[in-house]
Amino acid sequence: MTAKEIRDLGPTEITTKLRETREALLQLRLRKHTGQVEKTHTIRALRKDVARLETILTELKSKKPAA
Repeated sequence: MTAKEIRDLGPTEITTKLRETREALLQLRLRKHTGQVEKTHTIRALRKDVARLETILTELKSKKPAA
């Protein structure tokens, strides 16, 4: 998910997407420890998505009081 796509979402949608992404990351980590994951690079991609979501959500929250 790109930053531009995330910026098009509303704060509640971003929060929902963040929760879903974290859940997917947790499930992927658990499956990795049991040896069921073939594409381990997806863990890194999900971590980056979480970081993007959190960053943009923080930006939106900091802009609201100023406006």
